[in-house]
Amino acid sequence: MVICSRAIVMSFIPSGLLVVRGLWGRPSMLSLPWAVKRRLVCLASHSVEGQVEGEVYDVIISGGGMVGTAMACSLGFDPNLEGKKILLLEAGGKKTFDSVHQDYGTRVSSINLGSATLLSAVGAWDHILNMRCKPFKRMQVWDACSDALITFDKGNLEDEMGYVVENDVIVAALTKQLDSLKGQVQVRYRSRVVKYTWPPPYHVAERSPWVQVELANGQQLQTKLLIGADGPNSMVRRTAGIRTIQWNYDQSAVVAVLHLSEPTENNVAWQRFLPSGPIAMLPLSDSVSSLVWSTSHQHAEDLLSLDEETFTDAVNSAFWSNEYHSDLIDTAGSVFRSALSLLIPYGSSPRQLPPSVAGIGPQSRATFPLGVGHASEYICHRGALIGDAAHRVHPLAGQGVNLGFGDVVCLTQHLSKAAFDGKDLGSTPHLLEYETDRQRHNLPMMAAIDAMKRLYSTKMAPFVLLRTLGLQATNAISPLKDQIVAFASK
Repeated sequence: MVICSRAIVMSFIPSGLLVVRGLWGRPSMLSLPWAVKRRLVCLASHSVEGQVEGEVYDVIISGGGMVGTAMACSLGFDPNLEGKKILLLEAGGKKTFDSVHQDYGTRVSSINLGSATLLSAVGAWDHILNMRCKPFKRMQVWDACSDALITFDKGNLEDEMGYVVENDVIVAALTKQLDSLKGQVQVRYRSRVVKYTWPPPYHVAERSPWVQVELANGQQLQTKLLIGADGPNSMVRRTAGIRTIQWNYDQSAVVAVLHLSEPTENNVAWQRFLPSGPIAMLPLSDSVSSLVWSTSHQHAEDLLSLDEETFTDAVNSAFWSNEYHSDLIDTAGSVFRSALSLLIPYGSSPRQLPPSVAGIGPQSRATFPLGVGHASEYICHRGALIGDAAHRVHPLAGQGVNLGFGDVVCLTQHLSKAAFDGKDLGSTPHLLEYETDRQRHNLPMMAAIDAMKRLYSTKMAPFVLLRTLGLQATNAISPLKDQIVAFASK
């Protein structure tokens, strides 16, 4: 609903009824549902009196991490958005380098095929290949409390399932592409935002119709559309009044660079579910892998305090030890697996043993807390959220940045269509379409990840037996596994 007439003044009264005063000053009451009402005025309370002067942009992207930088590149390369003024604001410095450091970084991402397609479309994938990335062709996931496992691959093991790339490499590759878009996309590094002022969703003559952005240096900017890519503690989301459903897992992730005992083809991504949390080993090269170990806060601190040799022993034990096994569960699982092999002779994939770890990289251990969060809305009047600003997930499925890159693809498509049709980029209808499309994909994925984390966080025999049978059954049904891989690759 858009009201443009200056003769109409709208206000809200405490009862929640909308008062519309027409030309003759006669008030009438329109009782609106809360969701509709919030769509109209969720941000009106953040308006300020008087119009703030400042350069006007068509789009401002707040946050220059992997997702925010990809958003800037995606908009900059879209032909329908040519001529639009686009600005990327990043509080940190510029990250770019022609050759990677000798030591691997601890923060890496598992890039699925959909994300690789996006990075290729904006020209960043060639830079990544010239720097450093490692493809993997198989995933093996198994339970520490039983012999149950599931494998994912492309059948002939010739096609890649995904790629493991250091976060800094992704940002550096995207930054190189931004440098080639200087005529289309402006970038301001070390630009910290201190205030967002949102316009009312209806026309007020004495107020700016655009979002006001105030920087720490006092500079004022305006934008027709503000895209929040500023992480899980998003200031864009908070000042827009968008509520978030979130909770902490009482877990931390320990990350490290692992040196393998001997070089191998190292094209398998390994993950084992321990009662304290999943542990994953992702390939970085033929002799180096990345560790992501989710565990309790106290255990994480203990792992950081260990010397290198003891820490290495702890990692190997986490992947190889059978201390949580139960004879009852193992027997039941063996019987069920035998029955499945009769019903589906070629369904199950063979078990592989993970490589052993010989040591860790220098200064390569770090930890960060884990949690989940989801914004109740991805959009508001002249605003949209992408990446961790809209959703945060557990790293066990490696989907965090992939969900964010999916947001980039979807939002670009809707903004491109709006520009082609001559529409205002910050108007609500096409932003609502973006929100609907992404929530239909993100919510099922987030629910599945959260359910998996909770199911595997217990040693109680009934739950262990349930997940053992379920994992074995899923592993035996190839079409089902193909559907899982296809959904996770989008």
